[in-house]
Amino acid sequence: MKKTIMKKIGWIQIFSSGSGGESYVKLARKSLESDFDIDLIKINPGFFKRGYLKIPRLLFNLLKLKGEKDMWIRPVNALVTFSFDRTKGKNVALIHHIDYSASPLVIKPVEFLLEKIVYFNLRKVDAIVTVSQYWQDYFLKKGYQDVYKIYNPFNIEDFNITEGEISKFKNKYSLKEKPIIYLGNCQKGKGVVENYQALKEIDAYLVTSGKKRVDIPAINLDLNYREYLCLLKASSVVLTMSKFKEGWCRTAHEAMLSKTSVIGSGLGGMRELLEGGRQVVCENPQNLREKVEYLLNHPEIRKKSGEDGYNFAKNFTSEKFKKDWLNLVNKII
Repeated sequence: MKKTIMKKIGWIQIFSSGSGGESYVKLARKSLESDFDIDLIKINPGFFKRGYLKIPRLLFNLLKLKGEKDMWIRPVNALVTFSFDRTKGKNVALIHHIDYSASPLVIKPVEFLLEKIVYFNLRKVDAIVTVSQYWQDYFLKKGYQDVYKIYNPFNIEDFNITEGEISKFKNKYSLKEKPIIYLGNCQKGKGVVENYQALKEIDAYLVTSGKKRVDIPAINLDLNYREYLCLLKASSVVLTMSKFKEGWCRTAHEAMLSKTSVIGSGLGGMRELLEGGRQVVCENPQNLREKVEYLLNHPEIRKKSGEDGYNFAKNFTSEKFKKDWLNLVNKII
């Protein structure tokens, strides 16, 4: 019997960040690995993981890319040097979002230039993959062709969390006496500074998670994934007040699968998620306290919100995700 030769995909990864976008990429690779020979190509800044030398070092390493594959899958940063590297094969751009509005002021001029290069090089790829209707429409309106939408997937079984687990979690982190309000991942772009300022006088535990990238007097917990899901489940309200246009928002989606009410900024693809699950969109942070207090004071509204969110969020399955990715790749290669 003649052995089938698997087609090769070069998957470019720009250093690990632990973001929701990275979770999406891992799941996408996993969905294709049984049908294609995937070569994961990690690009990192070497010793310059922080500071002003990080970007030029990354660009230098990207310029060294070479080789022939049936397909290259590129994140947005890997599009900057696309015209100058020595790769051959079809190209797919995987873009969660393009929005640097929450970046430090000092690097905005550089990011503005890089963004222009990205938009130019997008004209040369064979397909663009987005993760929400907002971003698909965004690129179509700019005149790009072959723009696809493949939503984030979730394993529903991960969210089967017992009351015993929640009780153990609250005991471990001393979160038993008051309601828990999850402010978000502890970084400025996620709006946690404004969230804390708006809610600091409420009698509740104000909690952030992940590495502490901004110093606010909230409780910060660096958790594994299971404990993070326990935090979402144990919370009375989850905030996703991102200050930039999200691709989707895995945190909001995970909270909805936990049957926890969500209040979010609705920027970018997040609005589609929140409105689809009948959650609360809060465009003005000055209104945040009022909306949080309303939910805290109306447990019956929170319960209905949790059920509505779950009924929408449960439809984004791993099976559909895998099918969409396989169809896309087979169509282009």
